[in-house]
Amino acid sequence: MNKHTILVKNGANQRLDKFLSDNISGLSRTTIKKMIAEGMVYVNGEISKPSLRLEGKEKISYNIFDKEVETDHLIPQKIDLDIIYEDKDMIAINKQAGLAVHPGSGQKNNTIANALVFHFHELSDINGSIRPGIVHRLDRYTSGVMLIAKNNEAHSNLSCQFEKREIEKEYNAITWGEFDSKNGEISFSLSRSRKDPTSYIVSDYGKKAYTTFSARSLGGYTSEVIFKPKTGRTHQIRVHSSSLGNPIFGDSKYGGGINRSRGFLPEVSKKLNSLLKNLNRHALHARSITFSHPKTKKIKTISAKIPGEFQTLKKELSRLHV
Repeated sequence: MNKHTILVKNGANQRLDKFLSDNISGLSRTTIKKMIAEGMVYVNGEISKPSLRLEGKEKISYNIFDKEVETDHLIPQKIDLDIIYEDKDMIAINKQAGLAVHPGSGQKNNTIANALVFHFHELSDINGSIRPGIVHRLDRYTSGVMLIAKNNEAHSNLSCQFEKREIEKEYNAITWGEFDSKNGEISFSLSRSRKDPTSYIVSDYGKKAYTTFSARSLGGYTSEVIFKPKTGRTHQIRVHSSSLGNPIFGDSKYGGGINRSRGFLPEVSKKLNSLLKNLNRHALHARSITFSHPKTKKIKTISAKIPGEFQTLKKELSRLHV
């Protein structure tokens, strides 16, 4: 991540996106619009819109992620994939926690994409050579069902369903603390954090995001929750859950790590610490996805088995009583 600053001197009456595209080399106007929309550009310290008209004396600061891996092809790697569905048009996998979906800054190999090109010869290429077949993503330490397209027609169809919010997703999670209500909806808007652009925060200036939940107590210190995101914002469930004071167990980025285990009775803190270290991930799993098949148009639900470490964690936490 690189931070940059521009002092506007000769940009009076220009649109913000036009000014930046003229003054930042190597980035298209479309990319710059996306940066602004994701809260990576600040004008005099404030998040702004692409259409903002400059006065000619502003201070613009912006963040640029290091360029993604520049490669014409992926190196096929023999990484095991849990294939839970396959036909002529698509694949569904139960993604393991700990693997990034595709190469990015600082990582060229050992991703789901590298595994896909090893196991499959036909994959869609709509998203470019380093994202073969990848219609949507899961965070590195989130496990669960992911859809992969074998051809561009299937990819376009599935992408359209995601964009129109026609696809239903369910996640299993274990969170810290108990919820004030067993069922509810979280509707906080989200934007990229100014302090840490790899993180997201609740913000009135962010993109609208909606998540419903159903929670039950798990021993008193934690809860088992089913989340259903209605929108698909980055880190949506993790930020929404944390915003209620119930971060995902093991999610150190959003307050669910080791520090959360402090302040309890010594024996309880010791046990929670041990469980966090043994888990070595955050407790979030994409358990099912329901969609219209891109070829047959029939409604289909694919479920991904909950990992063993997730089940073990539930048993251990249920034995801890306040």
